[in-house]
Amino acid sequence: MTPPILAIGPEVAEALLDGRPVVALESSIVSHGMPWPANFETAHAIEAIVREAGAVPASVAVIEGSLRVGLDRPDLERLAHADDVLKLSRADLAHGVVTGRTGATTVAATMIAARLAGIRVFATGGIGGVHRGAETSFDISADLTELARTDIVVVAAGAKALLDLPKTLEVLETLGVPVVCYRSDSFPAFWSRHSDLPAPIRLDAVSAIADFVAARSALGLAGGVLIANPVPAADEIPAEEMRPHIEAALTEAEAAGVTGKDVTPFLLEAIRGRTNGRSLATNIALIKANARLAAEIATALAAQPGGDSVA
Repeated sequence: MTPPILAIGPEVAEALLDGRPVVALESSIVSHGMPWPANFETAHAIEAIVREAGAVPASVAVIEGSLRVGLDRPDLERLAHADDVLKLSRADLAHGVVTGRTGATTVAATMIAARLAGIRVFATGGIGGVHRGAETSFDISADLTELARTDIVVVAAGAKALLDLPKTLEVLETLGVPVVCYRSDSFPAFWSRHSDLPAPIRLDAVSAIADFVAARSALGLAGGVLIANPVPAADEIPAEEMRPHIEAALTEAEAAGVTGKDVTPFLLEAIRGRTNGRSLATNIALIKANARLAAEIATALAAQPGGDSVA
């Protein structure tokens, strides 16, 4: 049964009932990850790409206290335009609901909503992870522990490159979260196709990913799977070119005393300025690529025997 606190859009509900593929999409990209109007335009483009690839898009957010799975155009426009939208993760998702607020969902919160709705695949830009300096700040994203506990396939361009990528991979390994690099021998670094970190697992076909997910289910292995999909080659910014921009943005954030949930939006905006908008164009390209791959994976999972059930 659908929990009463959850509101599933008609198109998404019908697709789930029919066992058709559905892809969850987060909304913090819209409200906190990109400027207007690129955020609104990108949200619609991503949904269109999911449909073109044969799946139904299910954007997720809390709208006036209702956890919505499947947003309409006015919902997306409000999230893209408003400056009072909460950024909700596992710890404060319920608070956004009971106070009747409007909030965008992070990777962790979107995974929770997708699981409640019965959606198996989720596309995002890049997951959160271990922040640089976490050995003293203890700043580690809830995305990592959510991947360890919630049975969702998450398609991302790795973790955001402004994080400590080696420590992020180490924590994922400790938590037992499989990291599958799609057609790559190295873990992607968000804006860049390659890092100096080897791929924990490499798979080169959507069918192989679907078989891997099914095998985990058959083995009774709980938790999510991270599919690391490198940004298309034509759109990447090489890691050596991004490195000084990231370092400069981190220095700016420290000098400004930015902390907590404000860090990532601050850094993304600072890097956008330093790259004259090129980082934003790459961000848009990678989320589009992730949406397409997620739809293909969702379609492959739905085609398997018993594929209409949640893994």
